[in-house]
Amino acid sequence: MPQITLPDGSTRSYDQAITVHDVAADIGAGLAKAALAGKVDGELVDTSFLIQQDAELAIITTKSDEALELIRHDAAHIMAQAVQELFPGTQVTIGPAIEDGFYYDFARQEPFTPDDFEKIEKRMQEIVARDLPIQREVWEREQAKRTFGDIGENYKVEIIEDIIPAGEEVSVYRQGDWFDVCRGPHLPSTGKLPKAFKLMKLAGAYWRGDSDNEMLQRIYGTAWRDKKELKAHLHRLEEAEKRDHRKLGRQLDLFHFSDEAPGSVFWHPKGWTLFLQLLEYMRKRQEEAGYVEVNTPDVMDRSLWETSGHWFNYRENMFSTQTEDARVFALKPMNCPGSVSMFAQGLKSYRDLPLRMAEFGKVHRYEPSGALHGLMRVRHFTQDDAHIYCTEEQMEQECIDVVALVLDIYKDFGFEDVVIKLSTRPEKRIGSDAVWDKLEGALSNALDVMGLEYVLYPGEGAFYGPKLEFVLRDAIGRDWQCGTLQVDMNLPERFDISYVDESGSRDKRPVMLHRALFGSLERFIGILIEHYVGKFPVWLAPVQAAVMTITDKQDAYVNAVEEQLKSAGLRVISDLRNEKVGFKIREHTLQAIPYLLVVGDREVANRELAVRTQRGEDLGVMSIDAFINHVEADVSHLR
Repeated sequence: MPQITLPDGSTRSYDQAITVHDVAADIGAGLAKAALAGKVDGELVDTSFLIQQDAELAIITTKSDEALELIRHDAAHIMAQAVQELFPGTQVTIGPAIEDGFYYDFARQEPFTPDDFEKIEKRMQEIVARDLPIQREVWEREQAKRTFGDIGENYKVEIIEDIIPAGEEVSVYRQGDWFDVCRGPHLPSTGKLPKAFKLMKLAGAYWRGDSDNEMLQRIYGTAWRDKKELKAHLHRLEEAEKRDHRKLGRQLDLFHFSDEAPGSVFWHPKGWTLFLQLLEYMRKRQEEAGYVEVNTPDVMDRSLWETSGHWFNYRENMFSTQTEDARVFALKPMNCPGSVSMFAQGLKSYRDLPLRMAEFGKVHRYEPSGALHGLMRVRHFTQDDAHIYCTEEQMEQECIDVVALVLDIYKDFGFEDVVIKLSTRPEKRIGSDAVWDKLEGALSNALDVMGLEYVLYPGEGAFYGPKLEFVLRDAIGRDWQCGTLQVDMNLPERFDISYVDESGSRDKRPVMLHRALFGSLERFIGILIEHYVGKFPVWLAPVQAAVMTITDKQDAYVNAVEEQLKSAGLRVISDLRNEKVGFKIREHTLQAIPYLLVVGDREVANRELAVRTQRGEDLGVMSIDAFINHVEADVSHLR
């Protein structure tokens, strides 16, 4: 006689085992019709799942968080059925749900083309319209191998032999005459799949991810709860394509990449100007917050990395070299050990703490070639790192100050929507549980004191300490993980650093906070390019104004204006080309220059400028000093 506890705390008792669907029907016909699956004691199950004992049950509908994964998994199966109906002889392999969609890998002699998508989508719509029941069956292992072997599904036979544990029965889902090996769960019928899906692209994929195996054809698709969500997703993709920082980086002449230095950025003059503006901004904010700036070597002896634990916990991501005298060195993947070495120089007193040492350190991390992605994933980058050394009593307040600083900085770039993640002790770590209790408590207490919400990620911390991650949401709703804050009592112990406390004892260990605000400057610039579509705020723009002539009669005046504006600290170029002024305006607008200054004979005579913005606003005629004052007012909130 199972007793079912529902999410609202109410209970229902039944005389015998009952399916998820029947519980939904008992609650109401509308819920039964809307039910896609169930969640029994936290586990997703089919609506046909039989509940035989007391359990907690949630009915999953399209409004549930779990609905999208179910929808996408079923879309993959329905796509596979459509493909096999349209292209007999095609073998199916695996087809999971993924972020924003799904894919299925197919083995077929003839290549698919994007032109096939329309036919496949149409057949998928037909399969949905058939409203075929989706039923789970459990087969004996040998029966499953024999059945799939008889229909030529050799990859399925291999999955059963090599992936499904020996002795385990095989779960098979059937929709009409089509069936596939799958753990499930699935929707009750194909008709429950919303007609809000679209096939997106083709790609190659090695069977089981091994380059020694056969190359398969992968079809990607996206699926959503309704057509409104699908339309919004496709719009985001269009926006993302327009905002692609790699394309805008070429268009705006900011940077390039080369096969001679994979994963490393070649900054062009305008891109480097942008980089330096961020450095200048961060230096000012850090100086105001009581930081000192240091710099440590890029290459250090292996012994340092052994002491820090990186050599044993991070070796696969490190670049190393051996010199003729047999010493092994590593390019630093992180700035922490160099900072600790800096702290160890000279005797430190409790009066010196907190000591906040910032470093714009160049770090080098090996990333597989296939993972490299423009500025977003590189092998050589600059961190706006800082390490704060403090007493245990100061630790929580320092955490509060860092969190306040990072959130305030993000506001200057237009990021108001920030998610904070708290990642706690991982399985592979250094230090005692007692130490980890203190460190995790410092971070959670700081957020509680500030009244900030956070998302807990158990087991996702760094090997030496828990961390906060700050996730920004950009102009089109994408999330980017940027800043981090980690608290650490393990590296100070491993490096045996100490300070003199109030009693004169010289063996007191400091707490070490690891902090980055932008994270990687390269990656943050990539995010900014896409967030602003290359149209940076005036204070950040590599070129803030372009002064252009109408005819060559204004050349001398324009040159003088350029010099005067540069003397006032503005970043300015002049355009004296023998081109129509409309052409010049369009060209500089495409280069996302905030202010376009046009000079004709009247402006020369009156010592003035006709001022336009790259957004097309006509600000009228101004004196040179008035324009300088206008720009200064535009950026004054950052000073």
